[in-house]
Amino acid sequence: MTGVNGSTIRNAMTVDVEDYFQVSAMEPYIAREQWQQWPCFVERNTEKLLALFAERGIQATFFVLGWVAERYPNLIQQIADNGHELACHGMDHTRAYTQTREQFAADIRQSKTILEQCAGVAVRGYRAASYSITRDNLWALEELQQAGYAYSSSIYPVKRDLYGIPDAPRTPFRPARAQQLIEIPVTTAQVFGRNVPAGGGGFFRLFPYAMSRYLIQQVNDSDQFPAVFYLHPWEIDPEQPRPNGLSWKTRVRHYLNLHRTHDRLSQLLKDFSWGRMDDIFLTRPTPVFDLV
Repeated sequence: MTGVNGSTIRNAMTVDVEDYFQVSAMEPYIAREQWQQWPCFVERNTEKLLALFAERGIQATFFVLGWVAERYPNLIQQIADNGHELACHGMDHTRAYTQTREQFAADIRQSKTILEQCAGVAVRGYRAASYSITRDNLWALEELQQAGYAYSSSIYPVKRDLYGIPDAPRTPFRPARAQQLIEIPVTTAQVFGRNVPAGGGGFFRLFPYAMSRYLIQQVNDSDQFPAVFYLHPWEIDPEQPRPNGLSWKTRVRHYLNLHRTHDRLSQLLKDFSWGRMDDIFLTRPTPVFDLV
């Protein structure tokens, strides 16, 4: 497939498979003990994404919670059977920097085992909840390497309230402390010397579509490098429940332009070439970088 500027660079399409009540922004309003009380739409919405990808002939990488896999094993099998890469998003969306090293090590092993047993395929990729590998817990990279992961996509080279290492590389690198592991950041574009989020999520809903397309084009055309894009199944579901008492910030962050996401995504799939993380990045030469 050729992109809008004639580029043949293949970008990575990724999905963080979690439900609306599991995101970090909802933590103050829906406790983990209450998850079972809320209607779960992750299976339905993920199947909609699978249908859209099949229509476009696209394979993607799905970072799945162990919590989801335990409840919807047929969905996990469906992801693998459709030729997508199955990757890990931890057990229950606990941010990595809130865990001890021992808790994190147990979490990434348990969730990896559950996913592999569901689909009968090796799980090589991991993405931390809310990109929660920061300078405070770089030991997590060593634990991922020891647990048998080939790559992580858990460090975002921006500054946000919940995450970010702004001076981390914008392109894949091997951390000096875990050189058998590749860290693959979500895409940012350089605008006036600053890293601007260009890899999806809430920014894909916030920015006009033309801006998102322009930023990915810049990465492909100017940087001559593949982009990494991500979204969540709940982002194509404008009918999802809305808890009472949400702050203004949470309402904007979570619900803004949900009714536009499906059509924007459909257009994005037409405008660029897409594939799986492992196919795109694991065979590329990757430099070592010391984050300390």
